[in-house]
Amino acid sequence: MRKTLLLIGAILITLYSQSQEKFITVENSNGATLAYSPNSGVKIITVDGLKFKDLNKNGKLDKYEDWRLPVDQRAGDLAQKMTIEQIAGLMLYSIHQTIPAQDFGFGSSTYDGKPFSKSGANPWDLTDAQKQFLKEDNLRHVLVMTIQSPEIAAKWNNEMQAFLEGIDFGIPGNTSSDPRHATTSDAEFNAGGGTISMWPRELGLAATFDPDLVRRFGEIASAEYRALGIGTALSPQIDLATEPRWFRMGMTFGEGAKLVTDLARAYIDGFQDSTGKDEIVGGWGYKSVNAMVKHWPGGGPEEGGRDGHWAFGKFAVYPGNNFEEHLKPFTEGAFKLDGKTRTASAVMPYYTISYNQSKDGSNYANGFNKYIVTDLLREKYGYDGVVCTDWLITANEGETPDVFAGKPWGVEDKSIAERHYLAIKAGVDQFGGNNEKGPVIEAYKMGGKEFGKSYMRKRFEQSAVRLLKNIFRLGLFENPYLNPQESSEIVGNPEFMEAGYEAQLKSSVLLKNKNNVLPVIDRKTVFIPKVYTPSAKNWWGIWTESKLDYPVNLNIVKKYYNVTANPAEADFAMVFVSNPKSEHGGYSLTDRKAGGNGYIPISLQYDPYTATEAREHSIAAGDPVIDPDIKNRSYNGKSTRTSNSNDLDVLLKTREMMVDKPVIAIVDVSNPMIFNEFEKYMDGIIVNFGSSAQSILDIVSGKYEPSGLLPVQMPANMSTVEKQYEDVPYDMECHKDTEGNVYDFAFGMNWKGVIKDNRTSKYAKP
Repeated sequence: MRKTLLLIGAILITLYSQSQEKFITVENSNGATLAYSPNSGVKIITVDGLKFKDLNKNGKLDKYEDWRLPVDQRAGDLAQKMTIEQIAGLMLYSIHQTIPAQDFGFGSSTYDGKPFSKSGANPWDLTDAQKQFLKEDNLRHVLVMTIQSPEIAAKWNNEMQAFLEGIDFGIPGNTSSDPRHATTSDAEFNAGGGTISMWPRELGLAATFDPDLVRRFGEIASAEYRALGIGTALSPQIDLATEPRWFRMGMTFGEGAKLVTDLARAYIDGFQDSTGKDEIVGGWGYKSVNAMVKHWPGGGPEEGGRDGHWAFGKFAVYPGNNFEEHLKPFTEGAFKLDGKTRTASAVMPYYTISYNQSKDGSNYANGFNKYIVTDLLREKYGYDGVVCTDWLITANEGETPDVFAGKPWGVEDKSIAERHYLAIKAGVDQFGGNNEKGPVIEAYKMGGKEFGKSYMRKRFEQSAVRLLKNIFRLGLFENPYLNPQESSEIVGNPEFMEAGYEAQLKSSVLLKNKNNVLPVIDRKTVFIPKVYTPSAKNWWGIWTESKLDYPVNLNIVKKYYNVTANPAEADFAMVFVSNPKSEHGGYSLTDRKAGGNGYIPISLQYDPYTATEAREHSIAAGDPVIDPDIKNRSYNGKSTRTSNSNDLDVLLKTREMMVDKPVIAIVDVSNPMIFNEFEKYMDGIIVNFGSSAQSILDIVSGKYEPSGLLPVQMPANMSTVEKQYEDVPYDMECHKDTEGNVYDFAFGMNWKGVIKDNRTSKYAKP
């Protein structure tokens, strides 16, 4: 029951400027703040001396409109009132939206039939597509990607909420976001825009080994999210990163189950819990953000390191029979929170087929798999929150395995409507990346024929209740509007920026410090070589431009040291590089066209690599549509290259140029890497996880002492990578450097030497 205070004061009515109209805020001293748009037709009604929004405009107080009632009761009342078409819309989650929409390409749309640049529209106006899916398809969950500024995000939110408030039951929109706080641009789908606090990527948060810091991140990120109108975070990604070649490893909290579990709990508590005047009930409130934890039952053990976004990476395998360990971050962390909200509000299964793990013998991908969703998640572990599919699992796959398109793994030969029906039967509530209600309604009709209309009506209401609860808990039915000026003041404010910067400092790991070359305290002269960045394919298969440039802003470096382009004049060198990046994600269409199976190695070393010790036969294989004849995905004996192999040349040539003067390697890490190619030539090595150049220089110059620890193992060579099991942590031989230190999980140094503290003992390998 919501906390209700006695009515002791007058009703204060405030007008906030909106882009094209005004919305009215009615602030009662009885515990509820109401805001509505008069243009939507919604009015305030008075019952028992209290104020309520008449969202469905029937002139009376419905249970779902009564903010005093428990959330379960409100959601149940509204679900019973909704038509199947309305519930079908509620079960949709939009494709990625940009604010304003791009003129062409990904995230593009029109305004009154014209691209944004020619439309004369405001950047916060709704697009033609948004008006369509919000009104005609009844969609209420919108995924926002790039935004121009916090103020524009707030105005767009107000436009959307005013638009929705006038439709049917006045169900507000629930906007979501992929992670958007990384200092680098490699957050998933580059969710970003606007000025927001800057933090290391998730693997960097893990390198702090500090749940309190991660919880603080969640608290700050949730405040910024709500100021942007975002009510759901498509995070955290708590997959155990047991496969070192998986390219999404940098978005995880590493490979240690205990560490990942504690950080998952802290992250979600930070996002979901509201306190004080912001709390509505049970920890939920006006500063809460729903956490959609992913990816059940763990997306880390990808065969050969290939990823499930593409057909070539559809299988997760368990050669070490370690399936249960991958559940722990969920069952012992995300579902057992320390905070009042108790459990993550939503769960996203991964694209992959958890190969041969279903008790019924089916090899459907997790989003279609009844054993994975209902038998395990729902029944065995008692989870009753929202289950939302990953994006585009019901769409058709591409013409070749390397095309970024739909991901219907295991059900490739089914129709789009049949895929929706299979997912609903598996226990799913919502479909990511689907703007159209049609296939959901078709699935309802299929269920009606198989189980009867009464059964399917109850099944749809069950999902509706789960989805509505996550909107009610945030207070959006009472006040979905934002003050754009306040949003600008909250997002990226100095306090939040300082906290993010401190996390960057704490996340960097000192691996090597030969002869105590670090820190370089005096204002010496430094040589920093330029780095060549080759063309590479992005998510969508589009090639980026190559460039040769300095890897850091030299103006920042000059605040610490004198800078020279002549190594002979330098006292020391700093070389900024990234971990090796495979040219392909483990698949080559060229190889396939030449008669091969298409599968090639993923390398963690800079030099060209030939896989002489890989499996001779893959664990999993099969695609009934694209390549039904491929029964073996082994890449044994094949070769591959890394796109940034030039980084190794820069490291080694800098060593030659500096002769016997110190060379410090600064490596931006998103995956484990092979250090034996260059480590012996370096005097110092610092790895970071998407931190800013300034934070690195604060460490190099001694303004801050390093404290980060490795959240993953660094392998000795590719042989140990090929021999490790995709589902097992800590099973590689680790690199040993010239100083006798082993780059194992939880290794790190400070100025005194190897760090041994309560973190290394608490999270030590079992």
